[in-house]
Amino acid sequence: MRESLRTKAVQICNDKIAKKGETVGLSFYAFFANKNDNPELLMEAATWWIQTHELDHFEKAVKIRDMVLSGK
Repeated sequence: MRESLRTKAVQICNDKIAKKGETVGLSFYAFFANKNDNPELLMEAATWWIQTHELDHFEKAVKIRDMVLSGK
């Protein structure tokens, strides 16, 4: 996953956790606006989420943040 997407993912996870608590879940769609204006980046996130890590559609934001920070 490219560095800019990693940074954005961590920021989004931290924002969601701060607003809704450590049990909040999210999908990779949370990293994007409600429009498909960057399909290449969306597919990169989807590949990381679905193919590489075989994650469920919704996962805990804390788990995703920690995975991204660890470089997985």
